[in-house]
Amino acid sequence: MDTKLLSILVCPECQAPLVYDKENKRLICKADKLAYPIIDDVPRMLVEEAQRLTLEEVKHYD
Repeated sequence: MDTKLLSILVCPECQAPLVYDKENKRLICKADKLAYPIIDDVPRMLVEEAQRLTLEEVKHYD
């Protein structure tokens, strides 16, 4: 993922910065415990399409 793009993307729900999960191709919002998928190199920044994460999953990104 382009680092410049990653530096300006924020969570659409809370505007928190996102963490890039390269292995699973998704962007993580630790504040809201959401994972936004990246499909064909395009982040899908829709809350309705985001996956809810458990607290344990979120701690993995600290």
